[in-house]
Amino acid sequence: MSAEPQTLGASGGQAGAAPSGTDSTPASEPRPETPFHDLDHYVAIPRISGLALSPDGSRLVTTVATLNGKGTEYGTALWEIDPAGERPARRITRSAKGEAGAAFAANGDLYFTSARPDPEKPDEDPVNALWLLPRPGGEARVVLSRAGGVERVLAARAADAAFVQAPVLPGSADEADDETRRTARKDGKVAAILHSAYPVRYWDADLGPAEPRLFAVERSRTAPEPGRPSTVDEGPDLELRPLAPHLGAGLRFGAVSPSPDGATLYASVAKPLAKADLRTELVAIDAATGETRTLLSADRTDFHPGPVSPDGRTLAVVVEPHTTPTQSFRSELHLLDLGGGELRRAGTAWDRHPHPAEWVPDGSALLVTADDGGRSPVFRVDAASGEVARVTHDDAAYTDVVVAPDGASAYALRSSYLFPPEAVRIDLATGEAVRLPNPAERPQIPGRLEEVTATAEDGTPLRAWLALPAEPGEGEPAAPGDGPARHPLLLWIHGGPIASWNAWTWRWNPWLLAAQGYAVLLPDPALSTGYGQDFIQRGWGRWGAEPFTDLMAITDAALARGDLDPERTAAMGGSFGGYMANWVAGHTDRFRAIVTHASLWALEGFGPTTDMALYWAKEMDEAMTAEHSPHRFVDRIRTPMLVIHGDKDYRVPIGEGLRLWYELLSRSQLAVGEDGSTPHRFLYFPDENHWILQPQHAKVWYGVVEAFLAEHVLGESRGLPAELGL
Repeated sequence: MSAEPQTLGASGGQAGAAPSGTDSTPASEPRPETPFHDLDHYVAIPRISGLALSPDGSRLVTTVATLNGKGTEYGTALWEIDPAGERPARRITRSAKGEAGAAFAANGDLYFTSARPDPEKPDEDPVNALWLLPRPGGEARVVLSRAGGVERVLAARAADAAFVQAPVLPGSADEADDETRRTARKDGKVAAILHSAYPVRYWDADLGPAEPRLFAVERSRTAPEPGRPSTVDEGPDLELRPLAPHLGAGLRFGAVSPSPDGATLYASVAKPLAKADLRTELVAIDAATGETRTLLSADRTDFHPGPVSPDGRTLAVVVEPHTTPTQSFRSELHLLDLGGGELRRAGTAWDRHPHPAEWVPDGSALLVTADDGGRSPVFRVDAASGEVARVTHDDAAYTDVVVAPDGASAYALRSSYLFPPEAVRIDLATGEAVRLPNPAERPQIPGRLEEVTATAEDGTPLRAWLALPAEPGEGEPAAPGDGPARHPLLLWIHGGPIASWNAWTWRWNPWLLAAQGYAVLLPDPALSTGYGQDFIQRGWGRWGAEPFTDLMAITDAALARGDLDPERTAAMGGSFGGYMANWVAGHTDRFRAIVTHASLWALEGFGPTTDMALYWAKEMDEAMTAEHSPHRFVDRIRTPMLVIHGDKDYRVPIGEGLRLWYELLSRSQLAVGEDGSTPHRFLYFPDENHWILQPQHAKVWYGVVEAFLAEHVLGESRGLPAELGL
């Protein structure tokens, strides 16, 4: 589909603005409001994700999500970005259903998935089908559609070979039988699922009755209909050939990497074990025969495939030993010799958690990303020595790294707390990253970002980002005797807990609160990634100990500044951050308000009911749940709390939020009136999951949070979102 070059307006900020968060408005003029001052404007900012590079390096494609006209959901489209940085970005797909999953074929054709109606079959109910957009020129067309839809597409880098993963009812004999069974369930309004293994759900999805299957995409062997007219631009009919159907549900959580020649697929497969446990093995699937062989399997160890080297001889593998109550999570990069079977660890002295991205064309090195000190740079891993060298040197986080055919450049999405994900070109010799003409401009930030450091009780260095609101007339010299404004402080605790505050997030965006005048502290306490294995180990199984004392130490360091108000503070967090918010509530009265989202409350109840109990059971033994469960300290809580939970949250089930709410009202020390009135609040979303994804609900979420904090921290009364109908 041809398209006019265009750029999506986001905020009035400049596309090439420096990442300082400031603008060029003269100091004598009123500072303009930003998208973060208006929730309608904020949720309408276009959102970029994913990158795909054509084999010849001439085309770079990303996915852009934009808000629909009703403001109730996001639609996605594919956009092309000029790798040379000379032409503006242009939209190349357009439909109400949206498109995603871009993957280039070796000849430059672009595969993607979409549930848009097939123009050739307008009366059929659309499913997520496989579409193909021919290399520059031509219209997108459906090349493969099936009753159960298509989940993802994979293409070999150097051969005419494509594969899809698609759901199949396990009792189906073939595609026709699968369609018949699906129709029968739909017509009979049957939703029941019979399970015989664990787990039964994941994040917000009920697992089953269908299982994922891999298929090779091939030209149809069926002769065309007699007398059927053909056109010059008509593509061949395609069909699916099943590969290793016996792997079934084992592919549910795994990664799949095709070899460059398309002859082999490398996949991680979950193997059920006794006592509802799993381990993940690495298998090779022959694309011609569908036969499988196990390459790596070990007790209490998971293996995940990364990319295959250009010569097909080496596979990047992430090895993750299972945890125990005393041994923390580890993630290590290994290189597997596919000929001899030797597995060797790369960067043995490097204790970061790697995300393998792509090999350089000559196979001499592998590019990976990893959290590192509040950033997530690109690193280069030497294939021969295993030595690791940092490539990018800015304060950003990189994802979706792809390498140009000449090996001199790479492309990636880059973000930080100063700007959302954007496509950049990286000079692999110098590490310099240059912003390309993107589909969306950078939104103007309502403040500035600084770094805060502290020392933990045990002497460990600590750090955090601090998002500070813009000062009125910022840029003007201060009048004699004027001191800095004293901003209220909001401690924002990250989830995970194996995570780091280092990249832009749309769901937990500090600038929305900075626009309201708060300084937002984003610390990485014990258990955070990017500081070495010992930093994780010191908080392992001790959630209420070092993670808590680290948070208090970094908060004290921030409040020692002259521009923050120690009398007006609040704390908030989600998931593990919500756990910590609950723990904070029971262990200190220093904050005026606490917001806890999708939070763990009673660990002995959370452990067996979460979607992946087998993971948490390895850390949460009886001693930990007895010592570090926040619910045991509800009697000490004197701080007003805003509890937020979604009913479709399977990671932290709704029972955690319900119990927390009941025990706050019945047992906390905060006064409850004779009529049941309380300063605590419970914001409940019947149709949201661990995250609040629907844009209208995101506006409600932030509106309620802002009103709650204003009441208890600022002493101000603000109206609640009108959508609540109160």
